[in-house]
Amino acid sequence: MKRREFLTAAGAGVAASTAVAMPAIAQSNPEIRWRCTSSFPKSLDTIFGASELMARTVAEATDGKFQIQVFAAGEIVPGLQALDATQNKSVEMCHSASYYYVGKDPTFGMGTAIPFGFNARQINAWFLFGNGLTLLNEFYKKYNVVMFPGGNTGGQMGGWFRKEIKTVADLQGLKMRIAGMGGQVLAKLGVVPQQLPAGDIYPSLEKGTIDAAEWVGPYDDERLGLYKVAKFYYYPGWWEGSAALNFFVNQEKLAELPKTYRAVLTSAMAQANESMLASYDAKNPVAIQSLVRAGTQLKRSPPDVMDAAYKAAHQIFDEISAKNEDFKKIYEDMKAFRNNSYLWWQIVEFTYDDFMIRARARG
Repeated sequence: MKRREFLTAAGAGVAASTAVAMPAIAQSNPEIRWRCTSSFPKSLDTIFGASELMARTVAEATDGKFQIQVFAAGEIVPGLQALDATQNKSVEMCHSASYYYVGKDPTFGMGTAIPFGFNARQINAWFLFGNGLTLLNEFYKKYNVVMFPGGNTGGQMGGWFRKEIKTVADLQGLKMRIAGMGGQVLAKLGVVPQQLPAGDIYPSLEKGTIDAAEWVGPYDDERLGLYKVAKFYYYPGWWEGSAALNFFVNQEKLAELPKTYRAVLTSAMAQANESMLASYDAKNPVAIQSLVRAGTQLKRSPPDVMDAAYKAAHQIFDEISAKNEDFKKIYEDMKAFRNNSYLWWQIVEFTYDDFMIRARARG
């Protein structure tokens, strides 16, 4: 999927469901039925809801000719096998997080988040106007899929802990649910990473099978009930300055679609991508206040933990780059785009936000 093709379709934006739904389209194209498996449970309505929005928009825009049935994690395959099911054509597409598959290749991390990477606006800019989609889809071609941006959580929290973390030493031997490359970084600091699907986090914390867990942020974490089994809630989630979700479409199935259906599908995914971030930005402020009222203790990660994690992360990036050309190529492009973006952020975005936060505090 070339960036220009994505942008052309994405330009339809929210209007896709009405602008494309012309009688000629409905009359001239065949009936097609696809299945989309999600890596997420239905209870996480904002993340799971992105795939539902995509499917609904596609159906409306084609007058019901192109239908995509969405399945929650576990209904067809386990959540962490969504990419495999799409790759081997058990389903036509999935909604997942690329970094769930770093066990196949660490390059997968960069489709969602790597430690100390992009914020939400930066990664969307890199995807659409930098080299992000082009480079990543060159890599994903090896797995017979094409990736489209499928939403973003925005900045994430640093997770729930059963005990307070004051220094790096407090991380020694800590069993923590954490996905992606963040787990590799924390392992260098003494943590024992565990990769668990959303539905297993609460019982594992409750039973003491794990000592800490990260998921997303206030809205989703409250829905999972994590505040009931761990009271210390740390920030920021440096391993996910944002987390981009992904639609993976089987490469062959995408090529078989009529051109109009490809345009509709691409526009619907673009709408879902935009909608998810806006939804989290609206819901998280309410949820964080609710969690604090329920007794949650907000804690900022100690500076020495942040510094140690930053150092360990870049050691890992250098180690991987030395032996993985795909990772090195994409990481170097990502790093250059991020660093250049922060030149602008430092001048306007950060200074404006900093002033407004201080003004709010002054009343």
